[in-house]
Amino acid sequence: RLVHALLQHLPDRPPAEREAAGRRFLARPGHGLAPEEQAEVLAEVLAVLAHPEVAAAFVADEPGPTGPYPLRYLAEAPIAGRVGGQLIAGQVDRLVVGAARVLVLDYKTNRPPPRSLDAVPPLYLRQMAAYRAVLRAAFPGRPVACALVWTYGATVMPLPGALLDGHAPAG
Repeated sequence: RLVHALLQHLPDRPPAEREAAGRRFLARPGHGLAPEEQAEVLAEVLAVLAHPEVAAAFVADEPGPTGPYPLRYLAEAPIAGRVGGQLIAGQVDRLVVGAARVLVLDYKTNRPPPRSLDAVPPLYLRQMAAYRAVLRAAFPGRPVACALVWTYGATVMPLPGALLDGHAPAG
């Protein structure tokens, strides 16, 4: 819960302020974390925010490089749609909508995380395939890329389209 909250709110701050803001947030009495636990959680989150494969997803909205559409960076974005006859609703941890593509990041806190795609729980693959199907319908003509972000160890695991196709909702 705390990791998700930090990943939701710290990107709204300039990078130079993120560590101090995270420290203040985790030190709140209601969180009940010992100082060493606070440091561990914050280090995990800061490593994800700085990860070269996804760091660009953790910035504020900005004008798009082409056309009138800005890039949109959304945290905890609710999505809903119908794929075939099936209603799909969910909440995307981080959604980046650009003129050329859509990127979906889903945070997972498994300890330890899977080391390979074949070890990813099928539930996660079905979830991401469903999000991808809804977003493809919402943004026709734009590719939708998906990745799992394992916070433990700050590992990014892109999910190939062919893998998600095998877990896509019927429709």
